[in-house]
Amino acid sequence: MTEFGIGIVGGGYMGKAHAVAMAAVGAVFETTLRPRLEMVCASSVASAERYRAAYGFARGTDDWRVLVNDPKVEGIIIASPQETHREIALAAFALNKPVFCEKPLGASLDDSRAMVDAAQGQISMTGFNYIRTPASQYARQLIAEGAIGDITWFRGEHTEDFLADPNSPATWRTTGDANGTMGDLAPHMINGALALIGPMTSLIAEIETVHPTRPGGTVTNDDHGQMMCRFENGAMGQLYFSRVSHGRKMGYAYEITGTKGAIRFDQEDQNALWLYDMDEPEATRGFRKILTGPAHPDYAAFCQGPGHGTGYQDQIIIEAKDFLQAIETGKPVWPTFKDGMDVNQIVTAAMASSRAKAWVDVDAF
Repeated sequence: MTEFGIGIVGGGYMGKAHAVAMAAVGAVFETTLRPRLEMVCASSVASAERYRAAYGFARGTDDWRVLVNDPKVEGIIIASPQETHREIALAAFALNKPVFCEKPLGASLDDSRAMVDAAQGQISMTGFNYIRTPASQYARQLIAEGAIGDITWFRGEHTEDFLADPNSPATWRTTGDANGTMGDLAPHMINGALALIGPMTSLIAEIETVHPTRPGGTVTNDDHGQMMCRFENGAMGQLYFSRVSHGRKMGYAYEITGTKGAIRFDQEDQNALWLYDMDEPEATRGFRKILTGPAHPDYAAFCQGPGHGTGYQDQIIIEAKDFLQAIETGKPVWPTFKDGMDVNQIVTAAMASSRAKAWVDVDAF
């Protein structure tokens, strides 16, 4: 086992999730590299000290440059606001330090492209945790093996209701493009679609603000959006994203139809995958519920009992394992910064399509 110093920029919700993951991953997956929580960066000295003490870091700072340049910080996790991602990543790569960056990769497509250019030849990862559930990993495996034949259709959504109440006050979430639904929720399902189906070639989108004003201010970003798209393999697709969908708490869900069967998944029941096989006897043919267990990817490290399940934090631990594997082997692990940029490109294309009210080619952006 070899200790490896980790620095996390941002100590809030995602900073905590990554700190917990790095503290647990060595024991869960018995990794060769064992993370050492070396330094956390926050917006103030007081916050940095609070996070340091709460999460078990050796040191804290209110200056990300101090963290990036510290020789004991060997790998960096960026869990700060999107507009900070580019500068931090470029500084880290200049020192040949591997970087894990939360989605969206950059605050703009230009940011993402600059980050991908800087990452050439180095270890980079983008944080898309939901596609890492054992069930969704198994769905990818089934599709790759041809279990449901050639893919003809995909429907995906990421819907939640945290701003469904029009009387919810205006906050930082209701200003800035990167904080709208297309910057916040859409990247997860777009990434999921790319992982499950493959590259997207063209799309048409509609993006709207449902509640233009809220107590305390005007809403300057989007509440929901929808897309029709065409994938490189010829499949048709429909995607919907919303933060105003009443009753949906973690509505990351998809349906996939192939020439031999179909797959369904809903993150609110994240330990189950539904599979339809057209070759089963007619009397029993129908969607079959598969409960995840040790036979499915990354499950056994957490639990030996089928159907007992994994949770949100476990997805982050799986990301930590993959990041450490990439560092140890020197080989990229999906999703790299390039994969994160691909998502930004599709979001940019969707915004342009909504303004033009027309189909657009993704490669035009």
